[in-house]
Amino acid sequence: MPLKPNLNQPLAEVFGYPINNQSPEAIRARRTKLCPFYNKVPNCTKDKAKNPLGVCSVYDGANIVSTCPVRFREDWLIATDAAEFFFDTKAKWTTLTEIRLQDEDGRSAGNIDVVIVAYDDNGKIYDFGALEVQAVYISGNVRNPFEYYMQDCPKRASMNWLKQENYPNPDFLSSSRKRLAPQLIYKGGILNAWNKKTAVALDRHFFATLPTLERVPKKKAEMAWFIYDFKLQSGRYKMVLDEIVYTQFAPALNKITRSRAGNVGDFLKKLQNKLDEKLETPPTTETLQVKLSG
Repeated sequence: MPLKPNLNQPLAEVFGYPINNQSPEAIRARRTKLCPFYNKVPNCTKDKAKNPLGVCSVYDGANIVSTCPVRFREDWLIATDAAEFFFDTKAKWTTLTEIRLQDEDGRSAGNIDVVIVAYDDNGKIYDFGALEVQAVYISGNVRNPFEYYMQDCPKRASMNWLKQENYPNPDFLSSSRKRLAPQLIYKGGILNAWNKKTAVALDRHFFATLPTLERVPKKKAEMAWFIYDFKLQSGRYKMVLDEIVYTQFAPALNKITRSRAGNVGDFLKKLQNKLDEKLETPPTTETLQVKLSG
């Protein structure tokens, strides 16, 4: 019988499995804090190495939203997809992770999540592309329901967390403006100057919150947006490629970083209200009394 998601609480996946999956594999993953998605070590290291926050994804309504970039490494699908964008089909390639990028002055521009390199028969690199992975930030407190659940996983898989304070929700705006856009500006700007392509992996519900990007044919693209979704299959969520959007670098960044202007009349009304309040309120004055002696 297929699992039915518990939407009365925020946790979609913990240590790689839905919280109501009580299979031996899921129990083992929770007990040993394993990461099944190719973390740099076998265990989850999110937030704290000794007490990791093993939440891979959360619910946004009935939708699944990834909150951990390592979650996107499932079966290394993102690498296979990005390599098809970067190179021709006959290329030999492999992945290198967490590569430091420097600007002209030797200052760090940050780490590239995954660099995919193409190499010849002698092992010499002749081309590369950068793959950036963007999970979603959370507003509210996701550790509280996680730790509550971990204290008794079988019984608390059916918990109702809806009325708890600081209920966690995806913060799509912060994820795009505070993380994704700066990453693409600093690192992507250097890569674009080198005429190297960039791929961005993110989930479908996050991408839907971004401004509409101007699409171009694959052969003219400088960037490719790989949009993934999560489908419940055999008691686990499987990551599947939902869509690829090809863009130029500068127009895409311009769209993401430029705020859409609202009605200037509304802003003027707000200014007028503030001015009226200021003019109607008399200034506070203090009378200085000087006592003269003599």
